[in-house]
Order: sequence, then C-alpha cells, then structure tokens
Amino acid sequence: MTLSSLVRKQRLILLVCLGLIVLTAIASMGLGYASLSFDRLFPVLFGDGTFKENFILYSVRMPRILITLLSGMALALSGSILQSVTRNDLADPGIIGINSGAGVAIAVFFLYFPIKVGTFVYALPLVAFIGALVTALLIYVFSYSRTRGLNPIRLVLVGVGFSLALSGIMIVIISSAEREKVDFIAKWIAGNIWGADWPFIWALLPWVALLIPFALLKSVRLNILSLSEASAIGVGLKLERERIVLIMTAVASAAAAVSVTGGIAFVGLMAPHIAKALVGPRNQLFIPVAVLLGGWLLLLADTIGRNLADPTGIPAGVMVSLIGVPYFAYLLLKK
Repeated sequence: MTLSSLVRKQRLILLVCLGLIVLTAIASMGLGYASLSFDRLFPVLFGDGTFKENFILYSVRMPRILITLLSGMALALSGSILQSVTRNDLADPGIIGINSGAGVAIAVFFLYFPIKVGTFVYALPLVAFIGALVTALLIYVFSYSRTRGLNPIRLVLVGVGFSLALSGIMIVIISSAEREKVDFIAKWIAGNIWGADWPFIWALLPWVALLIPFALLKSVRLNILSLSEASAIGVGLKLERERIVLIMTAVASAAAAVSVTGGIAFVGLMAPHIAKALVGPRNQLFIPVAVLLGGWLLLLADTIGRNLADPTGIPAGVMVSLIGVPYFAYLLLKK
C-alpha cells in the first residue's frame, strides 16, 4: 500500500475513532448511579437543565469523561514511544514498572509531605514524573550493555522485576499509614479514577497538549530508532541523546496520566498494537490513531466499570486488566 493511500486510510480511521469517542462519551453522560435521561442530555448541554441535572453533568460526569480520555491518550502515547525506542512490542509503562515508580512517589508525597490544597493537584504530575523518571533510568541502566546496546527482552524482564519490587515497597509504605490515607493509596493501586474534577483536567491538559505534538515532531527519529542501532548511527542520529529525550517524553506522559487515574496498565500496550495493525508501523501514521484509541479504550472501560456495580462501580484499571492480561499473554506467546 502506498503512503498516500495509507494517509487516506489513517484519516478515515481517525474519523471512526472520533465517532466512537463521541458515542461513548454520550453514553457515559447518561449512564450512572444518578441517572440523567438521554432525552434531557442535549437540553442540559445547551443550558436548559435543572440544578440537579447541571450538577450531575458538569460536576460529576463531564470531568470524569475528560480525565479518562486525556489519561488514555497519554498512556497510549507513552506505550507507542517506548515500543519504538526499545524495539519491543511488549513495552508498556504499566508492565515495565514506570507506573509503579510514579505510584511510590505519589504515596510518599501524599503520606509524608505537608500538602496545600491549592498546589496539591498541580504538584502531583510533577511528583509522579520524578518517581517515574528515576525508575525508568534505573531500568535503562540495568538493561543496557556496552557491547550490545539496549536489550529489548532484558528491558521487559528488568521492568517487570522493578514493578514487583516497587509494589512491595508500596505495601511497606502504606502498612503504617493512617486509615484514610491508605484508602486513597488502595484506590490508586486499583486504577480507580479518583481525580475526576476540573482542577485535575487543567493539571493534566498541558502535559498532553505539549507531549503529543512533540512526539509527532520526533516521529521520523522514532522510525529510525525502531529499526536498529546500526541504522540509527549510520544516518548520523545522536543515538543516546535522542533515546533519552524520547524515553523522558514517554515517562512524562505516563506519569501525568497515572497521577490522576491511578495505576492503569495495558492501555499503552493495546492501543499501539491495534493502531499498527490498522495503518502500519510508521510512527507518524500510527501514533495519532493509537492516541485516540487509548483515550477511547479507557473511557469505554470506565463507563462499563462504573455501571456494573452500584454505587462505586469497578475500577477502570481492573476493567482494562481483564482485557489486557489475556492480550499480553497472547503477544508474549506470539513473540
């Protein structure tokens, strides 16, 4: 298939993804513990709603929809970059321990640092980024060999080891904490969408708005990195610098997402794979598709999960894992 036909196919798929997002968002607005009938949905959207209807839509449903959408996009972006940089189709920020590193940093910050309400929301993505970055650097160091470069298989194994170790550290940290704070950390671990309020959207939005265009700007370099180290060096690419910059981009994207949604894995694994199957492995083509698919997958998982059990529902992280674990096992056996 020629590049022009792939571009046309990509645009069509992007339109389909946008349509799926809109339909799922409409369903999510109307469904829930406090019902909002679909025939009242558009009148409320256009300012003709009661106080109760406005509260349900604008204070409860809409922020949650936007948070899950933005977080799913950020996680898919992170997984897309990691898979290209490491040349490993199993790379995902949740699987290789980056999300766990962000979680430990958030737990320490939440439990042991004085928190001001006004700055707490905006500090969380930064704290998560620091924890995730330290974890990613350690994983990179243990996976890198001077003679063979970055070993993709070793990266996943080291990452899984770090993820398990950090989960143990998390248990130690919360074992002596206050009950109320432990409840928060437990919700975070389960992937419960806890930051469902407008300030969390304003805290997450700049990260997503900056990192997605930056990744697309670097898409040609990602294409080269996904081939081999010899090819990258042969075309004059500054390998280590580009790799570190792109890994930091992936880490920042994942950390910003999990700081408000909790420990959600597999979105960054599934969305890039589906996108590559649809439009091929060129990063400039599959990354936009993966980003929209990631947003839709997490929005769909949260919409289904919170309507399966009243009143709190099933965490989105659990719903995604129900799909992601078999998919991960399938990829593991296939590769």
